[in-house]
Amino acid sequence: MMHSTPIRRVGIVAKRKLDAASVLSELRRWLEARGLEAIFEIDTAAIAGLPDGHPKASRDELPSECDLLVVLGGDGTFIGMADRIARAGVDVAILGVNFGSLGFLTEITLPELYPSLESVLAGTATIEPRMMLASRTLRAGRPFAEHLVLNDIVITKGALSRIVEMSVTVDHQAVTRVRADGLIVASPTGSTAYNLAAGGPIVHPALDAILLTPIAPHTLTNRPVLIPASSEVDVRPIMDGGNDEVYVTFDGQAGFQLESHDAVTIRRAARPLRLIKSPTRSYFELLREKLKWGGDNR
Repeated sequence: MMHSTPIRRVGIVAKRKLDAASVLSELRRWLEARGLEAIFEIDTAAIAGLPDGHPKASRDELPSECDLLVVLGGDGTFIGMADRIARAGVDVAILGVNFGSLGFLTEITLPELYPSLESVLAGTATIEPRMMLASRTLRAGRPFAEHLVLNDIVITKGALSRIVEMSVTVDHQAVTRVRADGLIVASPTGSTAYNLAAGGPIVHPALDAILLTPIAPHTLTNRPVLIPASSEVDVRPIMDGGNDEVYVTFDGQAGFQLESHDAVTIRRAARPLRLIKSPTRSYFELLREKLKWGGDNR
């Protein structure tokens, strides 16, 4: 996928408390020299020390105010903005720049920032569609909450709770009852997040699939399962009315405690995220670097 939409306004978000004032100022000058308007997220504007009157927007507003979004920081900052793009219902492409070691999502290094932006403006940037997940929680049979996520929805026990038991169905067909510390429902992009730590498989982001990964299952035969991305997953915690505490979290950014008879349904979101790829690094090169495959694992 190549970028073809004319870029006029560029939204800029930096990780809070990031020492990036000089980089942000240089980026603003670079964009303005090319006739582009730089719109800073409010906290990012404070980091950059922008003068009064310069265009600013909140994190929630920014996706609707720009044609391209540049995120400087780590994967957590990137995920937060990706979810906001989805909620805004816009097709803004997102470019993630990592200030430290490479992230799985912020895979562009600082020296690659301007070459990457040049390719976007020239219409030659490679943009990868990343499947997102849409979740709806039903309470007493009625919609209670809706979320859009890039990585995962996680149902897990409270800190002092026993093992959680959950009923899992796919397209209204019973799959299993999971007895575990929790369950991860992840996209291929999310396969390298919590899913990876829980022993789930790494899934190439081009694959059209949803992952179901138990967290520390009580029965070793409860294994991770990949299902078609067209499926609808339904997860219902089974509570005995005791001291069970079950929580659901969305990309680690939001969450709440579930009640008895709640149901969490998950399916592929209507829109994918449009992620600008590094011009010099493939997905497998990223895996080798992050996971130290074939290198020094110390």
